[in-house]
Amino acid sequence: MRSGKTPVVLTGKLFLCLWAVAACAQELHYAKSMAAAGKARQEGRYSEAERLFIDAIKELEEFGPGDPRLPASLSSLAELYRARSKYAKAEALYKRALKIREKTLGPDHPEVATSLNNLAVLYHDERKNAEAEALYKRALKIWEKTLGTDHLEVATSLNNLAVLYHDERKNAEAEPLDKRALAIWEKTLGPDHPQVATSLHNLAVVYHDERKYAEAEPLYKRALAIWEKAGGMENPEAAATLNSLGELYRTQGKYAEAEPLYKRALAIWEKAGGPENPEAAATLSSLGELYRTQGKYAEAEPLYKRALAMWEKAGGLDNPGAAAALSSLGELYRTQGKYAEAEPLLKRVLAVKEKSLGPEHLDVAISLSNLALLYNYEGKYSEAEPLYKRVVAIREKNLGPEHPDVAQSLDAYAALLRQAGQKADAEKMEARARKIRTKRAR
Repeated sequence: MRSGKTPVVLTGKLFLCLWAVAACAQELHYAKSMAAAGKARQEGRYSEAERLFIDAIKELEEFGPGDPRLPASLSSLAELYRARSKYAKAEALYKRALKIREKTLGPDHPEVATSLNNLAVLYHDERKNAEAEALYKRALKIWEKTLGTDHLEVATSLNNLAVLYHDERKNAEAEPLDKRALAIWEKTLGPDHPQVATSLHNLAVVYHDERKYAEAEPLYKRALAIWEKAGGMENPEAAATLNSLGELYRTQGKYAEAEPLYKRALAIWEKAGGPENPEAAATLSSLGELYRTQGKYAEAEPLYKRALAMWEKAGGLDNPGAAAALSSLGELYRTQGKYAEAEPLLKRVLAVKEKSLGPEHLDVAISLSNLALLYNYEGKYSEAEPLYKRVVAIREKNLGPEHPDVAQSLDAYAALLRQAGQKADAEKMEARARKIRTKRAR
């Protein structure tokens, strides 16, 4: 499943429109609408926030399409839609804001970079990584040229590009970017600033994924200490770090240490956005995974279902977090022998990943393996075999023919062939797996 340890992506400044108190009543009303909309969004009153943002935008449009406050207002509404997984609506607004800024300010203006960054974050959420990477790089180039290589906006761009590389499992590319962003924030803001905590969290996630647990743990703890000292333990980023540290402990089998961290993170999410806050869904799923790992299926199942209901309400299940929860719930049913309940969930996960990532992505191979294993348990060998073949092919293409994961896939395929009575073919797969392991052991 996709880990709950998610790096924090930083959007551009959404409220660049904080003007001095305007002389006319209409401008004053606009400012009040924007402030009220921001407060409503922060408190989880999303429908009210949407209405207020739209009202404010309509007022600005009366001043003409070139009003400098309009791009920021459009971006604020777009960010609301992005957070609610309403990607098509968000994209149209971000593009409109970008077009206005390019026309009125020129293609190399820092505020153009802000719009590029925001649109890149959206594409990143949608797993349109090639498009996101190009925009992140363009934003970085503009900020470095106009603001200097040690500017805070440059650190934001470095951070976001690093998160993209991390999501693509390119940790070798992500780590130096994370370190550079951290150095900028520490130098500019001081070692105890909350932004430094965010950067520490993101670098810790890279180490976490590389199984460098001894390096990751103190970074998570330092980030939490910064937020604690700053009185900011009720913010979403602190919740994300609590969740990530919980994941670290769960991975190491330290279940007693993990559980209170998940629960504390969940309480923060719920307080920030109410009991239906979609950002709480990932932590609910992580807590469910903790219980499932311990065989506490009765406790795990309702948490998965609640998380999925929240994602469904927020915009659908075609997102990585929801796919992970669907997969875990399917695995839970498989473990319990509830094959009829497991199969549609695992098929849906596979469809979501193939659509969002492409048919040859490594995450697709994981879903194929899970579905093949289910068919194996059911004795549906003819349905499992083509799935195992795809898993081997995907991993060979992405990782190379001599990677340990290819050997593991060959072993799983061989086990199926033996169960299906195809002994000769099974021996061929086992021989290929042994050859990989022997070669790597030299």
